[in-house]
Formats: sequence, C-alpha cells, structure tokens
Amino acid sequence: MKLRLHRKNTLLTLIVLMGFSIVLYSLLWRTSGEAKPGSRDEVRKIPQVSAGVSTKRGFPLLSGSLTDMRKSVYENNFQQKVLNMNTDHIKGDLDLVLVVQVHNRPAYLRMFLESLRQAADVERILLVLSLDYLSEELEKIIHNVTFCRVVQICFPYSLQLYPEEFPGQDPADCPRDISKADALQQGCKNAEYPDSFGHYREAVFTQTKHHWWWKLHFVWERLEALHGYSGHAIFLEEDNYVLPDFVPFFKEMEQLQKKQCPECHILALGSQEGLPAEKQSISGVVDIISWKSTKHNLGMGMNRQVYYILMGCSREFCAYDDYNWDWTLQHLSANCLTKPLKVMVPQLPRLFHTGDCGMHQSEACDPDFAFHKMKAIVESSGSHLFPKSLTVGINQEAVGSPPAMKNGGWGDVRDHALCNSYSKL
Repeated sequence: MKLRLHRKNTLLTLIVLMGFSIVLYSLLWRTSGEAKPGSRDEVRKIPQVSAGVSTKRGFPLLSGSLTDMRKSVYENNFQQKVLNMNTDHIKGDLDLVLVVQVHNRPAYLRMFLESLRQAADVERILLVLSLDYLSEELEKIIHNVTFCRVVQICFPYSLQLYPEEFPGQDPADCPRDISKADALQQGCKNAEYPDSFGHYREAVFTQTKHHWWWKLHFVWERLEALHGYSGHAIFLEEDNYVLPDFVPFFKEMEQLQKKQCPECHILALGSQEGLPAEKQSISGVVDIISWKSTKHNLGMGMNRQVYYILMGCSREFCAYDDYNWDWTLQHLSANCLTKPLKVMVPQLPRLFHTGDCGMHQSEACDPDFAFHKMKAIVESSGSHLFPKSLTVGINQEAVGSPPAMKNGGWGDVRDHALCNSYSKL
C-alpha cells in the first residue's frame, strides 16, 4: 500500500514539474523578442534563433584523427555559425551573398579580404567561405574578419579528409597513363573507366569540380541563412579581387536586369579580358551577351531560379567528361539547357583574377606582385567608379556555343555517382 502511494505521489510531482516547465518556456519565448522559425520575421534576415548563430571565434576542425576531422566538418556544416551577427556596424537585412571557394593559398585569401574590407556597403553582405582545406592559418584569417557577417562551410569530400581513398587518390587506383589493357591485367580499382583520352582520374584535378557543384547545392538548399532570401549569390574564388564599388554596382545590375534583361541568367562582375585602356566612357556600361566559360567565370551572380534551371541538367553536368566546372557549364549551355546562358557583364570590370599559380599555372606564386598590380588597377580606376546609372552597350541574343574542346579527367563512374549524390543530401 505504501509503495503504490509513493508512486502516485511521484507521478503527481512529475506532472506538476512538467506543467511548470511548459509555462516557463512559454514565458521565455514570448519575452525573447526573437522571430519564431518559419515566421515572416525571418524573411530576408539572417536567422536569429538558430543554434548555429554565434559571435564567438573558433571552429575545432583540426584536432584528432581523420575520422575526428570528418566529424568536425559535418558538425560545422550542420551548425553553420554566423560570425559578427550583432556588432554595431553590421545590422539590417541581408542585401547580397558572396560565396568564395577557398583552397590553400592564404596570401591570396588575405588579399581578397582586404579588397572586400575596403568596398562600399560591405556591412550588408553575407560572406560564405567554402573550404576544401583546413589549417590554423586559414582559420585565423577567417576569424579576423570583422567587417561583415561570415559563415564558414567545408567541402566534406576533400583530398585532405580522404588522402588515400576515394574521392582522394587511392593507392589501388590505376595510374594516369597506363593503358586500359594493362590496367585490366593489373586489376587496379578503376580499370574499366578511363576518360575520353584513355587516362585515369587524378584526384587533385577532380576535386575542384566536385567542390563547386557541392557548394552550389549546399548554398541554395542547406544554408539556413538563405532561407527566404530571393536575391543573388555571387560565386568567387580566393584569388579574386573586387573594386570598391562592386556592391552598389551589382545592385544596379540587378535593377537593370529586371527592366531590360529578365532572361539574363548570370550577372558577372568581371571577365578574363582584363582592364581596358579607356575607362571614363565605359564606367557605367554593361554588355548583354552569350556566357562563355573562358571569359565570364569570374564573380558569377545567380539567383535561386537559375540554380533550379541548372539542376535540370544535373546528370549531364556530373557525367560530362571534363574536370573543369566552367567548361562543363559551357557544355550544358549548348546541349542541355532550354535556352543558352546569357550574361550581363560590365565593360569596366569590378573584379579581377590575381592568381598566378594553382591548378592551371606552373609558375611559383608571387602574391606581392599580384597585390601591387591590383593596387595600381584600383588607383587608375578610382575616379571612374560609382557611376550614377547604368546603360547597355552590346545587346545580343545568346548563342549556345559548345566548348572548343573537351579536357577529360572525368571518366570515372565513382566521380559521376558522388557528384549526383549532392542533390540528394
């Protein structure tokens, strides 16, 4: 009898405590002043109530074994900590998103961030840094950014995280230049799948295309800070350099697109053609032309609708035998999309490529030379920036021109399968 009475009293106590907790939670929620998830207060704002939002520094990504690092990368991508959320000079709605693909060239990343720091209206952007290499030096650089909101995401299938197994370079994989007959006799893992030129995959080349496509999916589908965001995301790389008026210039391009080129898929900040000698007369002039991978792969701005258009060709992107993401896009423009890609691009670029070393360059890096070169460009362009309005120069129909050649390096079905998996994450 006493035992039953004790259980009854315990049950009543638990019910009372649960009721008190619910009331207390309700009161705290109502007085917090923060938007409820999914409410209108969240639209076009960075979420304020996410567990991942933080103003603290430091992501513990580099400790422990490879397995620990992989777990840390997963946790980082899940948490999506937003730095610099509530500082006095960084407030208001999200105006523009920059997504930067970062490898392991810290000097160039510093140079890019310095150009960004000096840009007008930079406090209204969200900077998304997508890393495929982790180091204390890179983390220190990122954590020292205080002039805008920052999210760090990490490509979870990098060579650093998988150094001796796919998608890295497995020792049991076939050597690049072995013949298929010899590969089959040798019994190496991917003997059945050389590329169009008879070569086998090299992970150091396949990683960039994987990272670019994964990043595109993650930003538009998984990045919590972009829920409700209807503007553009500009896709850049760590060795880019922006001019001081790039944000207001891009916002003007958005308005011009709505009025004169709603069919423009991409708003590009620059081109590979460099700085024109004449600047004054072209400061506020943009061209509307066919997108070309060899010219318009710098500072590509696209919105969510264009992302969905590209996703309609996801399988084609992942199967096309070229390790370059931009040449693959050129192929999609000519052979898969309903309409070829059309770009709006300024005649006076607002973004430049500083990298003199990397995957396609054999020269040694010289960031000091690149910095002085960019400084000279800014000085020579300074008086021609911040035009009062934009006008259209060349205006042509987009033509779907296929790439001049196919580069190969993407014949392995494992790369195809991994690439396709990103859309199902």
